Amino acid sequence: MRLSTAVKCKRSASLWVVAVLVLLACGCITVKVSLFEEPEPLKEKVVSGYGRDKILLMDVSGLIMEGPRKPWFSLAGFIDPGRVKEELEKAAKDRRIKAIVLRINSPGGTVSASDMIHHEIAAFKKEHNLPVVACLMGLAASGGYYVAQAADAIVAHPTGVTGSIGVVAMKLNVKGLMDKVGVESDLVKSGQWKDFWSPFRPASPEEKQMMQSIIDDFYRRFITVVAQGRNLAQPEAKRLADGRIYTAQQAKDVGLVDRLGYLDDAIDLAKAKAGITEAKVVLYHRPGSYRPTVYSLTPELLPSGPLFLYLWWPGEIY
Repeated sequence: MRLSTAVKCKRSASLWVVAVLVLLACGCITVKVSLFEEPEPLKEKVVSGYGRDKILLMDVSGLIMEGPRKPWFSLAGFIDPGRVKEELEKAAKDRRIKAIVLRINSPGGTVSASDMIHHEIAAFKKEHNLPVVACLMGLAASGGYYVAQAADAIVAHPTGVTGSIGVVAMKLNVKGLMDKVGVESDLVKSGQWKDFWSPFRPASPEEKQMMQSIIDDFYRRFITVVAQGRNLAQPEAKRLADGRIYTAQQAKDVGLVDRLGYLDDAIDLAKAKAGITEAKVVLYHRPGSYRPTVYSLTPELLPSGPLFLYLWWPGEIY
């Protein structure tokens, strides 16, 4: 009797296994097998203060670049438009967020990434009618200062530096090295300028002129953004945009920042602009890996072409 029961149980289990396999084959059951760690959504963390209202502290630190984190910039720190957009999307769902403070500590980065971050913050501010205050830390130069133009007010650390309003484009000329080691480059191209700004030969006078026209166009955009952000006349903004860096006091004297102060002062200013007296200061962090947004879906590519940079570059590469 016991043997018969055991046999029946065994047959029943076998039938269940067969049924599951059939359902899997028919596509009725989906089994999700994750070969990699699943990224987690952003989590909120309270860093100071109390009350129902919140001030979002958004960190803009390190090099400003598009796309996924690139290993050759990992040691210097990295901020990309995808992360900024994701934080703004999360903030848009929280009605308790009353203002944003940008904590900027960056030498700048690529033209496109700086412009995208500036655009996203400015669009969020306009849509949700929330005040934005930028706090310039030790270094907020070039693209870092470009991003700050989306703010309603700029507070600069007394010992920080800012400015470096301008554009650079660089390339390495490796022809001499290739000649020394006996390596030649063969190229078939469809047009005269298809290998424009190639690192395998010196740039021609025509190429330098073409590159200068591109730089001038990006430079004019930078001046326009500064003129609008700081409420300056275009000629005055251009006069200040000769590439130099300014101390915080110098920047205040010429109208590039509103006041000198520290992060607490920027937070207090954000509260005042939001019309509140008490608020929790929160930031968003991710326990796991990165969840993509429209910007972070950009494929990671090696920098094979020219990089146009809103970046403070204090010297040449030797």
